[in-house]
Amino acid sequence: MDDKEKFEMEFVIHASPSLLYQYISTPSGLSEWFADNVNSRGELFTFIWDGSEERAKLLSKKSSERIKFRWMVDEEDGASYYFEMRIQVDEITKDVSLMVTDFAEDDEVDEAKMLWENQISSLKQVLGSA
Repeated sequence: MDDKEKFEMEFVIHASPSLLYQYISTPSGLSEWFADNVNSRGELFTFIWDGSEERAKLLSKKSSERIKFRWMVDEEDGASYYFEMRIQVDEITKDVSLMVTDFAEDDEVDEAKMLWENQISSLKQVLGSA
C-alpha cells in the first residue's frame, strides 16, 4: 500500500457557516458542487461523477462546523486516510473559511489540489460568493 501525503487548503467563502454547512454535509448540497449526484443511506454516501461511482463512509460531523469522510476503497484497505471539510470563522474579522484536509499520492498532490480548487470555485458560484 502506497503512503499518501496529507495536505490542507484554505478557501475564504462569503457565506454564513450554517448555510455553508448545508452544502458540505447533505447529499442535495454536495450534488450542487462536489459531484454530479450524491445519495446517502445512513453513514454511507455514494458520489457519482460522469456515470462512475465512489462510495464514502461518514466518519464524523458537527453541525455548522465540520464533516469528515473516508473513501470505501481506503476503508477496505484498512487505510486511515480521510477527507475533511471544516468551517472556520475568524473571531475578529468574522471571515468564513472552508478548510479542506485530504490525502493524495506524492505525485498527485498538485492534481488533487487543483481538483479541490475547481470544486470550491463551483461551490462559491452556487453560494453566489464568487
